[in-house]
Amino acid sequence: MKKINLLLLLIACSLISFSQTDKQNIKVVTNTEPTFPKGDQELYNYVYSNIRYSEEAKKKYLEGEVTLSFDVKIDSTVTNTIVISGLGYGVDEEVKRIVQKLKFSPAKQNGIIVKMNTMYTFPIKAH
Repeated sequence: MKKINLLLLLIACSLISFSQTDKQNIKVVTNTEPTFPKGDQELYNYVYSNIRYSEEAKKKYLEGEVTLSFDVKIDSTVTNTIVISGLGYGVDEEVKRIVQKLKFSPAKQNGIIVKMNTMYTFPIKAH
């Protein structure tokens, strides 16, 4: 009986020691995405108030969405802007032109400012 109790005690001790984790190896990653400082609604308002529609886009009463992917660098500038989906007739290029001039709050990873890719979709009505 003593041998069984001793064996159970050894097994219990080994399970306890293996189940503990080293707290130094645990990493908590917190991310903050890039954002437009005045908020998304102000971003959309700025784009809509500054877009210049081509005559063709106006004649066709284009409606839809332009989706852009771009990097926000640590200095808040926009680079590597790509049109993911668009409407054509110069509308995509106009939205891209406007966004490339803007400054965004850069992303943070564990409190450190980093370059990060982001994506925005702009609803468009060319009337």
